[in-house]
Amino acid sequence: MFVIVSRYLIPKGFRGITLFPFIIVSENHLKQNPVMINHEKIHIRQQMQLLILPFFIWYGIEYLVKWFIYKDKNAAYRNISFEREAYANEKDLNYLTRRSFWKFLNYL
Repeated sequence: MFVIVSRYLIPKGFRGITLFPFIIVSENHLKQNPVMINHEKIHIRQQMQLLILPFFIWYGIEYLVKWFIYKDKNAAYRNISFEREAYANEKDLNYLTRRSFWKFLNYL
């Protein structure tokens, strides 16, 4: 895992993004934010378990389905199973030590 700081690689309105094996954050101080980094580490684990490319395909399809359901981009993003898992557990810095395989399925 490598943490990179770049405002130009982050979509507008976001503070970070994970593209295995990189965590990209918009501001330098976010590198030191344990909750933010833990959230992104959860995405690293999800991407590894789905062998990276299938993760992004699933993520995109689920986003489009949720956008159709909620008619709101932010609600769609917040209700993607991968994001629901990451947001629900980002403050638990030991979460990844006990996370079961494909745990994001519990958040569908």
